Amino acid sequence: MKFIPHDYQQYAIDFIESHPTAAVLLDMGLGKTAITLTALNNLLFDYFEIGRVLVIAPLRVARNTWPQEIDKWEHLTYIRYSVAVGTEKERLVALRKPASLYIINRENVPWLVEKTDFTYDAIVIDELSSFKNWSSKRFKALMKVRLFASRVIGLTGTPSGNGLMDLFAEFKVLDMGKRLGRFITKYRQDYFKPDKRNGQVVFSYAPLPGAEERIYEKISDITISMKATDHLRMPELIESEYKVKMSDTERKIYTEMCEQLVLQMKGDEVTAANAGVLSGKLSQMANGAVYTDDGAVLHIHDRKLDALEDIVESMNGKPLLVAYWFKHDAERIEKRVPCVQLDTDEAIACWNRGEIPVALIHPASAGHGLNLQSGGSTLVWFGITWSLELYQQTVARLYRQGQTAKTVVVQHIIAEGTIDERILRALKKKDKTQAALIAAVKAEVG
Repeated sequence: MKFIPHDYQQYAIDFIESHPTAAVLLDMGLGKTAITLTALNNLLFDYFEIGRVLVIAPLRVARNTWPQEIDKWEHLTYIRYSVAVGTEKERLVALRKPASLYIINRENVPWLVEKTDFTYDAIVIDELSSFKNWSSKRFKALMKVRLFASRVIGLTGTPSGNGLMDLFAEFKVLDMGKRLGRFITKYRQDYFKPDKRNGQVVFSYAPLPGAEERIYEKISDITISMKATDHLRMPELIESEYKVKMSDTERKIYTEMCEQLVLQMKGDEVTAANAGVLSGKLSQMANGAVYTDDGAVLHIHDRKLDALEDIVESMNGKPLLVAYWFKHDAERIEKRVPCVQLDTDEAIACWNRGEIPVALIHPASAGHGLNLQSGGSTLVWFGITWSLELYQQTVARLYRQGQTAKTVVVQHIIAEGTIDERILRALKKKDKTQAALIAAVKAEVG
């Protein structure tokens, strides 16, 4: 297929070529893989500035998306690539093959650095947000060899899904600390103040007045940002809530867990050791069931299952994508509604051919890199995630370039008066920081 770039795509290609360090914050659906490959192709074979490229991506994206994009476009014919995933033996064989592009999944970055010779002069980090944790093994490993690469490209659509603190590690792996500093303690001192704390123990930080603007100014010279709605004829996105109400008895069970952190029911016990565990337990209970301390599933209610059944019936056979979070949610949905898990390449292909009326998707395993827009245009959140990144990426499986429907519907099944409502509010609050970052470095094209 012949690649004829849109104006915004050509702008992004030129930006990557002219910036040895580039943070490319492209909204979902704008074709960041094709853009990056085109720039790499030019740098490899037109300008001869690089010779060996390492691409780091989520597993499914590494295994499928990058090879498919290379094979798809005529102008990328000369790019030889090798996908280094699988067993250690398979990875070693792949890394020994003669190629210009070596693709590895992010989980194997520590192995790559420790067990092989690092001979790459360019690094592409697909989903830069995967390196937001400055204390993670993958971040520390990549920092050991970052100096050897003359070029580095960071790609993501969600750079600060959990706030400005994420940006420190993401940009340090790009510029080695030139803009936001080399140490997290200095970054905190310069831009944040302690927020929630217990004595000397600080649990969270809040930005100082003007910190956002100062941070954006620091990174603006190497950052390009674009939103899909600015450059594509996107379908209308309709978001709604389908509220369900628990009975007085069910509400009493939920409240008992919330107030006492211990629930005893039918001889089973559910306990929450801290606020994080409690949040998970309450989310499960809002969905209709909860894991007990011994791993059994304790049934609470079927309110959300009833709602989902109504939604499926109202679709009249049109495809429906259902996002779940807990394993027991999927098990209960499968018992109530005929559906298929999108956890294999074959299932995904069937969905895109329109052969699956109801499909289940887990945001953590299918949030990045999947194109599901051919299979349907309606998404239902049975259980909601706290992660803005996973939330946005999952919605973007349908709400993206190539979606032929005029509208994409995202419906949230919400249990009234439960943690569901708080999670939705938190997602919206986080999106304000995300939107501010996008707006601050948005590229002016045309």
